[in-house]
Amino acid sequence: MSRTVVVGAGLAGLAAAMRLAAAGREVTVVEARDVPGGCCGTARTGEYRFDTGPSVLTMPDVLAETFAAAGEDMERWLPLRRLDPYYRLRYHDGSHLDIVPGEEAMIEQVRRLCGAAEAVRYRRFRARLGELFAAEWDSFIDRDMTRLRELARPRALMRLAALGGFRRLDRLVGSHLTDHRLIKAHTFQALYVGLSPRTALGIYAVIAHMDTVGGVYFPRHGGMHAIPQAMAAVAEKAGAQMRYGVRAVRIDKDASGVAAVRLDTGERLAARDVVVACDLPAAHAGLLPEGSGDWRLRRPRYSPSCLVLHFGLDRRLADQAHHTLHFGGRWHSGFAELTSGRPQSDPNILVTYPESDTDAAPAGHATLTALEPAPNLDGGDWGRLAPRLEERLLGRLSDLGYGDLSAAPRLGFDPPAWARLGHSAGTPFALDHRFRQTAWFRPAGAARRVPGLHFAGMYTAPGVGVPPVLISGRLAAERILKAGR
Repeated sequence: MSRTVVVGAGLAGLAAAMRLAAAGREVTVVEARDVPGGCCGTARTGEYRFDTGPSVLTMPDVLAETFAAAGEDMERWLPLRRLDPYYRLRYHDGSHLDIVPGEEAMIEQVRRLCGAAEAVRYRRFRARLGELFAAEWDSFIDRDMTRLRELARPRALMRLAALGGFRRLDRLVGSHLTDHRLIKAHTFQALYVGLSPRTALGIYAVIAHMDTVGGVYFPRHGGMHAIPQAMAAVAEKAGAQMRYGVRAVRIDKDASGVAAVRLDTGERLAARDVVVACDLPAAHAGLLPEGSGDWRLRRPRYSPSCLVLHFGLDRRLADQAHHTLHFGGRWHSGFAELTSGRPQSDPNILVTYPESDTDAAPAGHATLTALEPAPNLDGGDWGRLAPRLEERLLGRLSDLGYGDLSAAPRLGFDPPAWARLGHSAGTPFALDHRFRQTAWFRPAGAARRVPGLHFAGMYTAPGVGVPPVLISGRLAAERILKAGR
């Protein structure tokens, strides 16, 4: 059998490894860290354990399909629970909106906050979100965009245009809804793709569909890091070899394409296929062989970054949702500040309180995480900004009712810390999703001039987020199996 080496044991690399090993390929996964997970990481301070990567899990069927491709039932390895509410949105005027499961229950939440007329408009808008999702999923999100012809789908493009997918996101949502609070509830997701609602295309309303209609989930045990742990275990069961604490330093090629992967141990792993599932700009800086360059990365436009503070609490919080988004008072100007490389003067803050993750803290204690969007390393003097923004975030949390957390055990990540963890430009959100970095215009999933060299992860299509990176891993595996090198 010809060997496939997967560089990086993040979600994308693990998704590829699970499928390839289950298909009978000889697979070796090389991971520089001591545990699987990549961006979906974990860390400890004292008796407290924190998830250091994504906190929002949507589209669990994509994850279940990954396990099923390896012949396994996800529920056996990774039982999930649906959050209720998915989010609690707290507005600057003191009002709040819970995003809850079920169409009628959600319409009632809208009626309570925004009135009967807006509830009628919301019902129609919710249906439009479903139409957009259906138009995009099979034709663009769940499809390999390595070849240009996959983008040229006239009927699908015409359908998206008719639904408003090529309008600006804020205008699309504003054409259906009138209450500014409800509009914010369905446009803040633009930041997930590194843009403001005024610049993001309407196609990204599908993220609001995933969040507010499809729902948000969480592992019943072990936090979000339980996801890569379970995936790695299934990959090993299928026959993949996991090599932790080992770094790939160079990919060799010969006349037929990929030939081997060199490790920092001095080993040379012969390979006919390689899946690069790590930070792609960093890989282009030395890991990849000659001829694997991609013109799409000549002028990369990176997403903003974030300041994250993880706290260990000596108490549990009453009536606290798993995810609470506190909106600042400056909506459009805040996005403009961030995307131009400046800290937001009145930032939106996501607070995550994983109460059900009881093993993350001692009995009677809990963990809490606050995330504030921030410029990446392309903007701002972080030697000066970091302490000021951290102090401001502590003050804001106190004002929001979380108490004085300055003396609580804590762990922080700012753009320089993200850079030390291997994220280009100090952002864990990769490239933004402007039109010129979307679908076929995003870095390709395969090197055209180096057969056997494939890419997966958030730098490739479909892009950023747990479901997209899982899909990218599946697409890489499918290309390899189809080529049969």
